[in-house]
Amino acid sequence: MNLNKVDLNLFIVFDAIYTEANLTRAGQIVGITQPAVSNALARLRETFNDPLFVRTAQGMVPTPMAQNIITPVRSALQLLRVSVQESRSFNPQEANKTYRISMTDLSESVVLPHLAARIRRLAPNVSIDSFLTKRRETTKELAAGRLDFVIDAPLNTDPQMRHVKLFEDRYVCVMRKGHPLASKTRITLDDYLAQGHIHISTRRNGLGYVDLALGKIGIQRRVVVRSQHYQMAPLVLESTDMVMTVPERYASRHNLHWTTLPVEDVPLIESHLFWHESTDQDPANRWMREQIIEICQQLERRNQQERNAAAAN
Repeated sequence: MNLNKVDLNLFIVFDAIYTEANLTRAGQIVGITQPAVSNALARLRETFNDPLFVRTAQGMVPTPMAQNIITPVRSALQLLRVSVQESRSFNPQEANKTYRISMTDLSESVVLPHLAARIRRLAPNVSIDSFLTKRRETTKELAAGRLDFVIDAPLNTDPQMRHVKLFEDRYVCVMRKGHPLASKTRITLDDYLAQGHIHISTRRNGLGYVDLALGKIGIQRRVVVRSQHYQMAPLVLESTDMVMTVPERYASRHNLHWTTLPVEDVPLIESHLFWHESTDQDPANRWMREQIIEICQQLERRNQQERNAAAAN
């Protein structure tokens, strides 16, 4: 292939079609009409001597050729964007940028207050948009540049993803301070199963880690309230005798009583920071990664010190 004869703008269209699987939406992203997208695709097909995308009921499905070239194409486009939009150094004091981060309300409550305070101090013109993206869509959104980071459990194994562990936590059982079980140093499994439970999940159905552990021994808890948000739970707990299984970090931040979980084989909770491989060397992305990682390391050290102090007492 002679690159001197190839319009590099065609690869921007190629990336948009791959991301959206739809010519009209691809055109909207790139800022051109649907016929112009079709024309660009025809030129790409001629250049590669391959259909690249096949129209199906599910949209434009990439051929093996398209799948083989998408990663280097995206990496090349990102390098061009960095060269045009950013210098090879990033000056946070002068930066005017919005970082888009996908995370749950629990991650927001742990990370965002500290991150926002630091950003206001170090990068006064930088802003943060936090919203939750469905897990199955995060790779596509990161690749397309509509997301910068994802904070989530380490479940995304796509090879395009880069990630690092931010922190880990254990599950505990939390309840109101005047709860009948609050006087006990430790609660039994029978105590735990006798309660009505609140379960937090962004999914409409499905089990949590504690349910999977209980299922291994053939029992289940009684979930009476299921919600997608952690932040409403203290209001319900304070006015009822329900209990909730939550990360210890969450329990320690509220005026509630919590105790060791009487269920074995419940794994620790890990939260990881994800970003796309095409932004790995982007100085703006790297700077924000460093801020998030450093904040979480400080929180981990503080949490460990509190645990050690509690154990000593």
